[in-house]
Amino acid sequence: MSYFLKKTKNKKGLYLQIYSGSMSRERGHVVQSCYRSLGYYDDLVAGGIEDPVAHFQKEVDGLNAAERMRKQADRGRKIGDRGPLKSIGYFPLKRIMDDLDVKRYLDLWQGVRGFRFSLYEVLSSLVFARVIAPCSKRATFHDVLPQLFNEMDISYDQMLECCEFIGSEYSRFTELFTALTDRKYGTRTGTTYFDCTNFYFEIDREDGFRKKGPSKEMRKDPIVGLGLLLDADMIPIGMRMYPGNRSEKPVLREIVAELKEKNRIKGRTIHVADKGLNCAENITKARKDGDGYIFSKSVKQLPEKEKVWVTMDSGDWVDVLRSDGSLHYRYKECIDRFPYSYTTEDGKTITVNLTEKRVLTWSPKLAEKKAYEIRKMAEKAKALCYSEAKRAEFGDSGKYIDFRSSDDGRKAVASINQEAIDRDLELAGYNLIVTSETRMGAREIYSAYHSLWRIEESFRVMKSSLDARPVFLQKEDCIKGHFLICYIAVLLVRIFQVHILKGRFGTPEIMKFMRDFKVVQTGRGEYMNMSIASPFIDELSSTLGIPLNNLFLDSNALRKMGLKD
Repeated sequence: MSYFLKKTKNKKGLYLQIYSGSMSRERGHVVQSCYRSLGYYDDLVAGGIEDPVAHFQKEVDGLNAAERMRKQADRGRKIGDRGPLKSIGYFPLKRIMDDLDVKRYLDLWQGVRGFRFSLYEVLSSLVFARVIAPCSKRATFHDVLPQLFNEMDISYDQMLECCEFIGSEYSRFTELFTALTDRKYGTRTGTTYFDCTNFYFEIDREDGFRKKGPSKEMRKDPIVGLGLLLDADMIPIGMRMYPGNRSEKPVLREIVAELKEKNRIKGRTIHVADKGLNCAENITKARKDGDGYIFSKSVKQLPEKEKVWVTMDSGDWVDVLRSDGSLHYRYKECIDRFPYSYTTEDGKTITVNLTEKRVLTWSPKLAEKKAYEIRKMAEKAKALCYSEAKRAEFGDSGKYIDFRSSDDGRKAVASINQEAIDRDLELAGYNLIVTSETRMGAREIYSAYHSLWRIEESFRVMKSSLDARPVFLQKEDCIKGHFLICYIAVLLVRIFQVHILKGRFGTPEIMKFMRDFKVVQTGRGEYMNMSIASPFIDELSSTLGIPLNNLFLDSNALRKMGLKD
C-alpha cells in the first residue's frame, strides 16, 4: 500500500486529499481510495497553514515511511506459537445461531449467574470446534479453539465451568433451542421419530450415572443412555440422558410427555420407533393421550395364531417394484383388534384390545441378509458342537443347539437343532409394522417407518463425525454438557441441511466442507482461500450469495459469513 497527495481543481479552487492505493488480486489492478479529505487550498491557508501542499506532502511522506517500516517488519517477523491457518467452515452454523438469536437469551442467563466469561461465546465456540475437529476438551482448548476465526480470551477452567453449567441445565437448553427453532423455522410434530442409543466409558467402576447395561457395541463397560426425539423433518426437538442400566422403554413416554408439555404441543402426534420400544405400555399410553404410533414387531415372537397369517401363501400380496423393474418389496395388510397386556408398578395386569392396521412386508434384500446371518451363526454352532465347546462359549448361536446331559451325567452334550434353523430361515426377510393409523396407506406407513434411518444417521454423526464418547470427563454434569454440545451441533447441521440446502446434500458432504474450508490472512483485510473446489462449494456460494469459490476473500465476504461485524 502507498499514499499520495491528490490535487483536484474545480470552480471553488484547488481541493486536497490524501489517497491510498493497493493492488487488488481479485480485480487485477491497483485500487485507490480516499484515506483523508483535507479541504480547499485557500481555506487551509486562511486557517494558518502557509503552504498546504508542502505541509501535507510531508504527512504523506511520513505515511509511506511508516508503511515501508511495517513491510520490513513483516519480512523479518518470526513464526508464532499459533499457525496462520484459520477454520471458517463452521460459518453456516454461526449464521443459524445468529438467526435464532441465541445470544440474547444466553446473555440474560449469564447476567443472572454472574459468569466472568461470555456464556454464548464459549458454548458456540465449543459447538463449532466439535464440528471441525472433535477431540478431548484439553486438546479442544489448546489446539482447536485457536483455529477458529474469532478467538476467545478464556481460561481452561472457565471452559470446563461452562461445560459443567450447561450440563446441569441441559434439559432447559434443549427446550430453549427447540423453542427458538420452532419460532424461526417451524417444527413439524405431526409425526415424531424416537430412538435410543448408548455410549460406553472405559472405566472399571460404575458411578451414579455411568452404569453397566446392554451396550450397542456389546461391551461390558459402564454406559450412559441417550434418547433422541426428531420432528417430521428429522430436526432434533428433544433429548434425554439416563443411567445405562435403565430401560429405554419408559424414556419414550417421558420425553414425548415432557416435550408436549414444555412446548405446548396440543395436536396429535404419531410416534415412530423401533422394535425395542414397542412395549404394550407405550402403545396404550400413546392411544390414551390421543396420539398415534408406528412400530415394528418381531415376527418370530408373534403368537402362533398371528404367525399363520405371516406365513400363509395367500394371493393378497402387492409387489412394489424399483425403477429398473426389480422387486423392491411386497406387502399385505389387515385391520383387526389385538390384545395388549402390561403390569403396573403395583403388580396389577392391564389388558386392552386395540384396533390396529398391520402391514407385513417381505424384502428380497433383507431375506438374503438375514439368511446369510442365520447360516453363519448355524455354522458357528456346528463347529463349536463338534469341538465339544462349553455351553458359555456358544453365545447367541446357542439358540440353534439342543443341550442334554451325557449318559454318565458329568457334562452337557450339544446337538444341532435343525428345526430352529429352518424356522428362522422361513421367516427371513419378513418385517411386521403395526400402527394405530388405520386410514393411512400401506406404502405411506412403510415409508414413515423406514425414515428411521435418519435418526440412526444422527446417532452416527454423534458417534463418528462428532466423536461424542467423552473418554476423559468424569463429573456427571460435565458429561451431560458434552452431550448437549454434540446435540446442538447435530441440530444446527440438520437445520442447515433441511432449511438452507433444502436437502440437496448429505451429511458427509456437509461435514467435509466444514472441516476443509480454511483461510490464511495475506494482508490487511484479505484472506487466501485454502479449500479445494467442489460442486458443494459452488452450490453453497450460489445459495448464500457469497463468493466462497474465490481464491481471495475480503472483509466484505467474511462479513456476509457472519465472521466480522
